[in-house]
Amino acid sequence: MTNSFQWSFLLGRLAVGMSMFGHGLVRLPKLAGFSSWMIGQFQKSMLPVILVKPFSYALPIAELLVGLFLLLGLFTRQALIAGGFVMISLIFGTSMIEEWSAIPSQLIHTAFFSVMLCFVRDYNFYAIDNLKRKS
Repeated sequence: MTNSFQWSFLLGRLAVGMSMFGHGLVRLPKLAGFSSWMIGQFQKSMLPVILVKPFSYALPIAELLVGLFLLLGLFTRQALIAGGFVMISLIFGTSMIEEWSAIPSQLIHTAFFSVMLCFVRDYNFYAIDNLKRKS
């Protein structure tokens, strides 16, 4: 029987997973335009284009994969860790362009990843990870 902690974990995992998946999904079809926009945002920062450009292409893919893995409950622990590092890199970049209003959302995502990481072993009940363990 599923308990409230397992349901709570599932809802949190699906919510943060959908957020990450949605961010990546909408950016992939317009990847070149997204990259150009991001490079433009960083023109006045101390970060060189040689770092910003590859990151701008990798970010939507990372968001999509972290989100997909969380939605499926596949490699959940690793996806939570990866998602945390994606958010840390976004917080760094956001700080470099002084876009302070975006940081609270990034911190909330990071908090979700961090807290869920503490409970993944005990409460990640509805997940493909569990099917792999049983076989």
